[in-house]
Amino acid sequence: METRKRLITAAQKLLWERGHARTSPKDIQAAASAGQGSMYHHLHSKEDLSVAVLEVAARAMRHDAEASFSGPGTALEKLEGYLRRRRDGHHGCRIRQMTCFAGALASPALMAPVTTTRNWLLEAVADAARRSIENGELRDDIDPTTLAYNAATVVRGGCPLARAHGNPSQFGAAVDGAVSTLERVAA
Repeated sequence: METRKRLITAAQKLLWERGHARTSPKDIQAAASAGQGSMYHHLHSKEDLSVAVLEVAARAMRHDAEASFSGPGTALEKLEGYLRRRRDGHHGCRIRQMTCFAGALASPALMAPVTTTRNWLLEAVADAARRSIENGELRDDIDPTTLAYNAATVVRGGCPLARAHGNPSQFGAAVDGAVSTLERVAA
């Protein structure tokens, strides 16, 4: 299992830095100090390895989001905390980075951890919005599902914006805009 863990860790780093298309199995093997036979013993293909990496990234993303939503504070403060949670504004989301190549969309195996995590996250944000409305923190004409999609768009879209401008603070500006909008719709 140690070799498998090294392969997944190396693949996670390389896939995040280079993307899926520019990372070869040989690159991953070299970074993990593992031979080709070891790689294919533990993970049968580059796709299997990519799925394992996405599953690790999805668990980490969910863990971080759960921490935002389970901490102290009002439901509205938790929403703002989720938006303001520290992220790498330059490299961006590990899951988004890996699924922005054409092959990911065509692979049900690669999309499964992405879809599961995305659906969970949208529901967690919508649930926090519903609680904010019920607690009188947000106006009752706010649609929790729409708010969840907006929050997800800001978080996932802020990273490419920052990268395109070569300035990680652009991510913070996107989040500030979303938080400002939340404050404007507060009850």
